[in-house]
Amino acid sequence: MIKNESKKNENKKWYRKMPHSYILLFMIIVLVTVLTYVIPAGEFTREEVNGRLVVVANSFSYTEQNPVGLFDMFQAIPAGMVAAANIVFIVFFASAFFKVIDSTGALENGIGVGVRKIRSKETSSTVLIWVVTFVFGLLGAVVGFENNIAIVPIGILVSLALGYDLMVGAAMTIGGMGLGFATSPINPYTVGVAHEIAELPVFSGFGLRTLYCLSSMAVLAFSISKYAKKIEANPSSSLVADVDTKGLNLSKNMEDYSMTGTHKAVIAVLLGTIGIIIFGTLKYKWYLQEITTVFFIGSIVVGIVSKMNPNDFVKIMIQGASEVTSGALIVGVARAISIILSSGNISDTIIYSLSMPLQNLPTMVSAVLMSLVHGIINFVIPSGSGQAMATMPIMIPLGDLLNMTRQTAILAFQIGDGITNLLYPTLGGLMAMLAVSRVPFDRWFKFIFPVVLKVTVAGWIYTIIGVAINWGPF
Repeated sequence: MIKNESKKNENKKWYRKMPHSYILLFMIIVLVTVLTYVIPAGEFTREEVNGRLVVVANSFSYTEQNPVGLFDMFQAIPAGMVAAANIVFIVFFASAFFKVIDSTGALENGIGVGVRKIRSKETSSTVLIWVVTFVFGLLGAVVGFENNIAIVPIGILVSLALGYDLMVGAAMTIGGMGLGFATSPINPYTVGVAHEIAELPVFSGFGLRTLYCLSSMAVLAFSISKYAKKIEANPSSSLVADVDTKGLNLSKNMEDYSMTGTHKAVIAVLLGTIGIIIFGTLKYKWYLQEITTVFFIGSIVVGIVSKMNPNDFVKIMIQGASEVTSGALIVGVARAISIILSSGNISDTIIYSLSMPLQNLPTMVSAVLMSLVHGIINFVIPSGSGQAMATMPIMIPLGDLLNMTRQTAILAFQIGDGITNLLYPTLGGLMAMLAVSRVPFDRWFKFIFPVVLKVTVAGWIYTIIGVAINWGPF
């Protein structure tokens, strides 16, 4: 009787009634297709500046309506797969890389030994959650977001080894890197591009942005710790209790773990691979294609170091890629949304319509609303540098008219563009990382939305401070 009642309550959980992520995305695709018939088509004039196409301020004009037809709507999905190919394949190769490493037992033994040592020192799990969250946040701030997809499984393994769930691991890694990247004072894709457009010294305004970055990470770490304590007291309250963790859990008791010479060599290859990615990203501006190549080479080196049979190596690579097929392909489906908006020529209309009402409001109110406008636009243009190039030539002159310093206008852009990246399925990197961590998007949204809301409010406080102190240099 009690068992049946428990099952009945479990079936009442909101996420059990949610449609599959693919269905949710298809519903959005249908909606934006309909919008191409409703929203007037329009476009800004664009000109090339320093090798980039930049929107010309005050150049918006309406154009002939170009609604997307039924066949084109469906065609946008395979087109999205092609457009998102770099992200799709980095998911496959990253998963295959970690599957090869996992097959050697090196990662599991390394984490088992590490967690055992931490526990022997009686280190609080809460302290560990904060440390791991800030470490991943630093990686996001310095290296980037999608570039770090390879290390998501490490956070997942640490979380499961500590007795927590996939959500804790995903929050520490994806949440940490996402917020670190979003609020980074040295983000070249958002702050750097925006500073260039605004004719400000690159990465100026470092102090206030750093405070915001640290505050954001603290909000996230506190939320993760609170959730961890909740599931520790009641495991059934986990948002991902029904998700299969096969292949991710530690398989032995802590005292049974040890590191052999081969294990240490494999871990050295793992750390070397991550180090090469970080170096290449910072030094040579590598992006997804180069990083995918490093994963592939790293997989081969692991196979050689562990003296793996070539046939077994290939089978393990294929198995690793197949385990994330669903999550990898959903990236392409999500990309179809922006393709339809662009094909229907309504992206610029949405940007223009959202920016116009800000002109007649007090500066502090306009600064806050500007971040909301960028947050909405981010659904249409999920690329940080892309949105900067599309909107900052409009928002910077608008900010000048409102007596808002350009640093403040850029912070508003940073909040709206970056923080919402953790919410939108149109961001391929987010969907890829969730695929690797096996956390369904709807469950992730349930956890991360309150965090995003709190971090956004904190950002508004810093934005208001920026207006109040006339945050310079101009």
